[in-house]
Amino acid sequence: MAIEISMPRLSDTMQQGTIVKWNVREGQAIKSGDVIADIETDKATMELQSFDDGTVARLGVAEGQTVPVGTVILVLAGKGEDAAAIKSGGGASAAPAAKAVVNAVSNAPSAPASTATMESDETVDSNGARVFISPLAKKIARESGIDLASVQGSGPGGRIVRRDVEAAISGSTLRPAPASAAPVAKATPVVSSSGTKLSGEIVSLSNMRRTIARRLVESKTTIPHYQVTIEVAMDALVDLRKQLNEQLETQGVKLSVNDFLVRACALAMHKHPYVNSRWVGNTGSENIELLANVNVGIAIALDESKGGGLVVATLRDADQIGLRQISAQSRALADKARTKGLTIEEMADATFTISNLGMYGVDHFTAIINPPNVAILAVGAAIQKPVVRGDQVVPGWVMSMTMSSDHRVVDGAMAAAYLNSVKTLLEKPATLLV
Repeated sequence: MAIEISMPRLSDTMQQGTIVKWNVREGQAIKSGDVIADIETDKATMELQSFDDGTVARLGVAEGQTVPVGTVILVLAGKGEDAAAIKSGGGASAAPAAKAVVNAVSNAPSAPASTATMESDETVDSNGARVFISPLAKKIARESGIDLASVQGSGPGGRIVRRDVEAAISGSTLRPAPASAAPVAKATPVVSSSGTKLSGEIVSLSNMRRTIARRLVESKTTIPHYQVTIEVAMDALVDLRKQLNEQLETQGVKLSVNDFLVRACALAMHKHPYVNSRWVGNTGSENIELLANVNVGIAIALDESKGGGLVVATLRDADQIGLRQISAQSRALADKARTKGLTIEEMADATFTISNLGMYGVDHFTAIINPPNVAILAVGAAIQKPVVRGDQVVPGWVMSMTMSSDHRVVDGAMAAAYLNSVKTLLEKPATLLV
């Protein structure tokens, strides 16, 4: 029977998803486990796998299009079925949707069996020629005054998708808008000191960027933030790291400063459990929940060329694993986040977050708390500068750490005590090896 695959709910807060890329085409035979599409959710871009064998009869959603959870996005023809007949409507209407596909991926509530109503994906350009275009791309083109005759489609069957229109906006001349339409803001070139020109443009928000914006505003407006900064002498750690990496090079292990930092932060929680807690309850019945597991989240910046954004990968029970495991897991999660995308489980349940901008040459900054955490540590680069050792000024490695805390749970003295425990562990790094 024909199998309808719907937009899955890939996170508890996901209401809609965007087809970033189709990895299959109509008429292609696929097997269970094949990655059929890359889907952008409110938290990440993730791969969608098929749980059935079949032939792609119809792609119901164009690349770049955003649709609600439950919308049918692809129809598969089962064994012995005519994919062309299903595409034209000859077999799909009588075949029930395979809801197990959606539920296996997301455990979402049962989705509607029929495809959501969509705006027509056919129009004509200024030359009167027929053009196939996704509804989202059509909307952006109409609002921006783009002549579709000048846009080359890169979607399935030459269909124009969002990225094609956005490319045309940034690289083509906009045609005048009709007199009855609202005026369209045009890009104003900016001449830099080098003589090159920058063009202004309006960039549509991705689902992830929209969610980041909402959560950060919520964090800053509902959590009373304050910051405490401390400096750490890193000479001993720099020397130990160099020695360990030389010894472990043949085994493919390369420890980073962040690996030591994760372990130090995790171990320090045993002395300062309130930093590893969360605020729970409603007004009048609030409580502080001290958490049994120490799950350290590491902030990972995504490539701007792919839309940018920030995700937090979770190192579970970080106080129970060694530096090698922390290093291996951190590297694997960072690589996956920037390529395939992390799963919801890989981003869930962090109890404390570390944001490290040291690799960008930043020596000090503050960060916004990642709810429901009550603290986040912003870490700068370990830099060499003049320091006082005894009665002498000598060169030394120093790193600045700034912790933003929720004042409802962690007061200033608690934050200072926790940072001093982390500082002690980092300045005596041999203790992190046992």
